[in-house]
Amino acid sequence: QLQFVESGGGLVQPGGSLRLSCVASGFTLDSYAIAWFRQAPGKEHEGVACISNSDDTIWYGSSTKGRFTISRDNAKNTVSLQMNSLEPEDTATYYCAAVLSVSTMATLNRWGQGTQVIVSS
Repeated sequence: QLQFVESGGGLVQPGGSLRLSCVASGFTLDSYAIAWFRQAPGKEHEGVACISNSDDTIWYGSSTKGRFTISRDNAKNTVSLQMNSLEPEDTATYYCAAVLSVSTMATLNRWGQGTQVIVSS
C-alpha cells in the first residue's frame, strides 16, 4: 500500500520560506512520479508540483511556478518541496501522492495526514 508521511509545515509570514518533506512508507519511491497537492479550506485539492520517477520531467502549477521547487532523493525515499516567497494564498494543507504520470496527475494512493501551512502576518 502506498503511504506517505508529510512534514515541515507551520506558520510563516508572507515572503517567507518553508521546506516540506514527504517520506514514502512501505514501498520504494523510485518507480513512481510523485506530486505535491494542497487543499485550502472549502476548496478542492489542487496540484502544486510533480516530478517524474526519472527526474526528467517536472511540472508546476501556474500559481507556484518560480516560487516552489520540487526535488526527490530516492536513496532516502523522500520528496521535498521548497517553498519561497510564500503568499497568504498558499495557506493550505499540503499532501504528497504517487501519480500515474506527470501529464495526468492521477493519484495512486489515498490522502495522508498532510502538513498544514499557514501564511499570515
